[in-house]
Amino acid sequence: MPIEVDVAIIGGGPGGYTAAVRAAQAGRSVVVIEKDKLGGTCLHRGCIPSKSLLRSAEVYATIGAAASYGVNVAGGQVSVDWTAVLSRKTDIVGQLHRGLQALMKQHNVQVLPGSGRIIGPNIFSPRSGSIFVELANGESETVVPKHVIIATGSRPRLLPGLPYDGSSIVTSDEAFDWPKLPASVIIVGGGVIGVEWASMLSDFGSQVTIVEAAERIVPGEDKDVSSELAKALKKRGVNILTGASLKIDSCTVTENGVHAEAVSGDKTTTLTAEHMLVSVGRQGNVEQLGLENTDVKADKGFVVVSPKTLQTGESHIYAIGDCIGGVQLAHAAMHEAAVAVDHLLGSKSSRTADRDIPRCIYSRPEAASIGWTEADAKANGYDVKVAKLPLRILGKALVYGETEGFAKVVADKASGDLLGVHLVGAHATDMIAEASLAKLLDAVPWEIGRAIHPHPTLSEALQEVMLALDGGAGHA
Repeated sequence: MPIEVDVAIIGGGPGGYTAAVRAAQAGRSVVVIEKDKLGGTCLHRGCIPSKSLLRSAEVYATIGAAASYGVNVAGGQVSVDWTAVLSRKTDIVGQLHRGLQALMKQHNVQVLPGSGRIIGPNIFSPRSGSIFVELANGESETVVPKHVIIATGSRPRLLPGLPYDGSSIVTSDEAFDWPKLPASVIIVGGGVIGVEWASMLSDFGSQVTIVEAAERIVPGEDKDVSSELAKALKKRGVNILTGASLKIDSCTVTENGVHAEAVSGDKTTTLTAEHMLVSVGRQGNVEQLGLENTDVKADKGFVVVSPKTLQTGESHIYAIGDCIGGVQLAHAAMHEAAVAVDHLLGSKSSRTADRDIPRCIYSRPEAASIGWTEADAKANGYDVKVAKLPLRILGKALVYGETEGFAKVVADKASGDLLGVHLVGAHATDMIAEASLAKLLDAVPWEIGRAIHPHPTLSEALQEVMLALDGGAGHA
């Protein structure tokens, strides 16, 4: 007999498990179909493991700078135990995975380990949306839901013709399995993933080269953010080639490592390293889902949805998270999960615009942004006013020894409305939450500036820069 439920979710990553819990809390019966492990890419091959490695790298870098804090470690030997670094990462992932499994049981969410394929009208249902599930044990089940949520995530985009071998030339998925810390790495792609790996590996002592086709790293962010991160990485010895393309047919793997050429205009740079890490974006997991049996459409590798309700071409089938493109972030998927579930429950909630979803880079220093960049705001017709303050003016930044970075705010000159906030510096990824709340509540800069911020804290950066917009900062 088929499994009849209110909501079936294909994919158990952040979007999928958030949707499952929210629907279950509303009293709906829920099935999650997951072919790998609960938690998806974020937990097992992305957000959590990478941040664990970044934290280990940060600790190592801090110990290396201990003398500047008056702490003498010269008598001891400080080194990186890569096996222990990976073990810590594995322990953290394992703990969170067990927590997710318990969460599903707590809310009576049935988890089917296997691959789900949507089928058309059949003996169980007069409309498409039933799901044939090939279970991991070789058996099969049919799920007949009232609503379907596709949350199948994404995978690293590959460069055609590049000789990937999963060891010397890898994506971020395989880099977590390197048995030893690389002495040198070529990173193809200077986006968020590339910059985070460059930061982490350089802190561990690896020699890193970034090859980025755009004219600056993290090209989607504010130009000042790109400049500050590039300056910090170069200071630590990272070689950054911008406006440069990897010459695919030049890439070879020998017993001595990876050899390649990067071309920028009429200049060719020869590169050699132990490994090459390719981080040139991600593509949605939309294949073999049975979309052809429905009116659900895919375009350029992503499921097409209504931007507000997240419904597909079939009103009872929704899609969320990385598989729909846009901002491919775990917290974006979680937000979309809430929107989709609320909508199928009858609520009028709608998805937030991409630009108003916080964007975080967990490098050293960190970077975080929300809203328009200065250039995009101008390109979209705004007459802007801008304020920017360096973190070095803050007592807490000096005490922590983390003075790199700045706080920048972009506002509409006519209305005073907050358009964008851009942070670079220690704990920027935590501080951006205040700006996110401000955007949600339509707070204007002077209101944020008037809010009392404790002293000494890094959060004063937001207060100061908001006040500075109108010439009122206390430390400017």
